[in-house]
Formats: sequence, C-alpha cells, structure tokens
Amino acid sequence: MPHQPVQQDEYRDGASHDADLPLGAHLVTVRQGYVHHGIYAGQGRVIHYAGFARALQTGPVEELSLAAFAAGRAVAVRLEPCARFVGNEAVTRARSRLGENRYCLFSNNCEHFCSWCLSGESRSEQVEACLRHPRAAMQTMLRLCASFLQVSLRTA
Repeated sequence: MPHQPVQQDEYRDGASHDADLPLGAHLVTVRQGYVHHGIYAGQGRVIHYAGFARALQTGPVEELSLAAFAAGRAVAVRLEPCARFVGNEAVTRARSRLGENRYCLFSNNCEHFCSWCLSGESRSEQVEACLRHPRAAMQTMLRLCASFLQVSLRTA
C-alpha cells in the first residue's frame, strides 16, 4: 500500500527500543512503498500479519521479535486516541488471530488487522487512499511488484 504522509503528532518517533513501547501499541515501520503495521505484545515481541513479508507467498498472523518486525528500519508508535481496546486487551485480541492465514492486500492486510485489534473495526487508511488516488496506487503496485521480484531473485 502506498506510504501516505502522516501528521507528525500521529507518531512518536524513536520508539524502536522495547522499553519505550506500551503494551498493545500500534507499531508502524516504513517499507519500500508502504507502511507495515503490528501490535506490540510486550517483552520485545510484535504480532502482525506477515502478508507479503516472504515475497510473493503470503504469510499468516504471527508473533515475532521487535527486531524481526523492524527488519533494520525505524519503528514508531501510531497513536490511537479513540481505541476501544488497549493494553492487554488489544494483545489478547491480536493473539486470538495467531495462525490465521487469510491475508488479502485490499481487505485483510496488516493495517486492517491492527485496526481490528484496537477499534474492533477492520480498516486500512492505505487502501482507502489507493481508492481515492488510483494513479498513485498503480505506481505503488508497480514498485511493490519490482520489490517482490528483487527479493525472489535474491532468495532463489
């Protein structure tokens, strides 16, 4: 999904050390052409929808280390002032979907997952932005395809 500009107050920068992260925090990390999302589960662990993390093969909802989630990139906390589920309750919701393998870029991606964990509503601002700006979405899809191809060639 395309990386959309975000107002500065929506993110707390420099939160890549697990001591800085509140339980149930909505984590984001910028990737090539999109933003990846996860839920902080405590003790240096993150629950996320792996999606296309393994190039063209989709992955399930999984729990992994913060370092693996970050993949060498900065991690920030996306503030969720209207979250219905916070802290341990958000983590419990995230863990209830561990192993689920129904990833769909447009209707069940990592951002949909985090939104559901925190608000009970499955939404993706990135997908909504693509629908509002189809030309930008097409350019992003081409960049993602090129990225997946590079990863596939490196692992082959």
